[in-house]
Amino acid sequence: MVNVVVTGVAGRMGTQIVRLVAGDEGLKLAGAVERPGNAGQDAGTLAGLAPLGVAVADDLAKALAGADVVIDFTSHEASARNAEVCAEKGVALVIGSTGFTPEAKARVAAAARKIPIVLSPNMSVGVNVLFELVRQAARALGDAYDVEIMEIHHKRKRDAPSGTAVALGEVAAQALERDPADALAYTRHGILGERPPWQIGIQTLRGGDVVGEHTVFFCGEGERLELTHRATSREQFARGAVRAARWLAGRPAGLYDMADVLGLRSSK
Repeated sequence: MVNVVVTGVAGRMGTQIVRLVAGDEGLKLAGAVERPGNAGQDAGTLAGLAPLGVAVADDLAKALAGADVVIDFTSHEASARNAEVCAEKGVALVIGSTGFTPEAKARVAAAARKIPIVLSPNMSVGVNVLFELVRQAARALGDAYDVEIMEIHHKRKRDAPSGTAVALGEVAAQALERDPADALAYTRHGILGERPPWQIGIQTLRGGDVVGEHTVFFCGEGERLELTHRATSREQFARGAVRAARWLAGRPAGLYDMADVLGLRSSK
């Protein structure tokens, strides 16, 4: 039995994760965390379930007694702080937050020297298979094909481009032996001249209630290959996070991602 603590339990992702944990025979909800205002409420009630006997805390450290792993979908700032708390308490951590700054990533990496952490820009199993498909396509097609990436999300998403779009660009750049810091182009405006052959463009769209869509274009002479993932529900992100939590429990300290969880690492 893996004892799980869920942060942000009053949010859309948090409530879905609580429901999945509660319905999994191999997992037990051991704690729940939310910002002040929800403290003391039953986590099951917040998730639309019968009471689970787990009171919501407003401080992660208070919820970690007996925990094996924390699932965190909050913000990059909160996730970095939570990684430090988990490292201090020796509890594994799954992070599904996005929009990480280099400083926040460095804090998570430092915590991963003490505990196992899964950090992924997208917990969807399908998206992580897309990463591998993009890697293989970039290697096979090479420099003869221009790579462009388009993503669209709902209008309330705060970071742009999405962490998944950036990760897709990084995967393609690395497969093509290019430095992502130089290759990725996030804006185009005005008279720019001819597109540089080494460039990988990333375009952002926002609107409505779109859960998430990513397309990677490989544009060649006379043909175009498109690899697309469309998310129609947020539940697949929660399912991926729960799968990662089950896999992470008992692992040695280190920074992992969903490629590790899904066994895709060996193909890189």
